[in-house]
Amino acid sequence: MSKRPKNLDLNQLAKRIVDEAIGVIEPEPEIDEKKKAAIESGRLGGLKGGKARAVKLTPEERSEIARVAAHARWKKS
Repeated sequence: MSKRPKNLDLNQLAKRIVDEAIGVIEPEPEIDEKKKAAIESGRLGGLKGGKARAVKLTPEERSEIARVAAHARWKKS
């Protein structure tokens, strides 16, 4: 059984369960090995990317990035 999306309301979830039970919903296609490797590689790069970037930044660059981010957050209000 495939994982169900978490953003379904109760009625949508009930319909999906019934559809799965009677075979209306087709199983999701398998991801080939090449794509799995690319997905995993991208995930690993993403996990270490922010830390690696932070190490390379100077304190002034980090301060400027933080200032721009704070301005963007407060601008929304």
